[in-house]
Amino acid sequence: MAANAAAGDAPPPPHVVEDCRGALLVLSDGTVIRSTPPIAAPEAVRADPSVEWKDAVYDATHGLRLRIYKPAAAAGDTKLPVVVYFHGGGFCIGSYAWPIFHAACTRLAADLPAVVLSADYRLAPEHRLPAAIDDAAAVLLWLRDNIITDPWLAEHADATRAFVAGESAGGVLVHHMNARFFSGTASEQLSPVRLRGFVQLMPFFAGREPTPSELACPDGAFLNRDMAGRYVRLSLPAGAAADHPFLNPFSPDTAPGLEGVDVGPTLVVVAGDDMLRDRNLEYVRRMKEMGKPVEAVEFKGQGHAFFSLRPWSGAVDEMVRAVKGFIDKVSAQIEL
Repeated sequence: MAANAAAGDAPPPPHVVEDCRGALLVLSDGTVIRSTPPIAAPEAVRADPSVEWKDAVYDATHGLRLRIYKPAAAAGDTKLPVVVYFHGGGFCIGSYAWPIFHAACTRLAADLPAVVLSADYRLAPEHRLPAAIDDAAAVLLWLRDNIITDPWLAEHADATRAFVAGESAGGVLVHHMNARFFSGTASEQLSPVRLRGFVQLMPFFAGREPTPSELACPDGAFLNRDMAGRYVRLSLPAGAAADHPFLNPFSPDTAPGLEGVDVGPTLVVVAGDDMLRDRNLEYVRRMKEMGKPVEAVEFKGQGHAFFSLRPWSGAVDEMVRAVKGFIDKVSAQIEL
């Protein structure tokens, strides 16, 4: 009888309490299980022979790597802009090596054209924010230290025309790098690299009160309120609210605010059917009200992360042209 009672008192086996697209499972006992499930059709990740790439380690301590892309036909006498790119995944999943992100970066390298650095960063919940923000800064410092010594960068990259871009969570990292490194003594830390512009693709901003586009988001959307809430819970410091400054640039807890922060020219790509549409447009509106050089381009009928999910689509053709136009415009202003 005692043996049966003891068996009945045994705790239940661990069960899944958080599931991020199957790529991240968090169990009830705190165990974290990671895998790399396919989340895109094979045609979305076809190879592009016009682009060459190689990998490098930028932070040996944390085992963090990046991938450098360059057009295969790049001539040594023509320097190309440098685009540092950060992938999406709610700060919880993803890697530069995932085929969808690899395909997206080959598009940028081939069609801008540009030398593209696509970097990993530490993921939550094992490494909650600000770990990813600190890693993004470390990528820019690595670029500074290797712009002359790495053969590809030395031969093809224009250190005076560096841009930072990213999708979803990566778009949030772009905002933080803009505020941290664009001007003043902070920008001098990156010399001879000069950050000139910033591209935020559907940035994963959050807040306590839901917006109309969030309330209208269907449950079947690629990014819906349930998934977004999961990312927020897992990526922010334990117990932090969605209004935390890491995810909300206009958080009441942000001190000092952005009013006195110089930021560089910024393009925000907004997806018309994205639950983040309203937050993205509000970000642009409020930044403009502060006199910041921030502009938006909206793609009607597109959902969240349409760049990486369908990198060879007509909508992405148009989006890449918009990004190229932005980079060309900023570059022309430099020359003036």
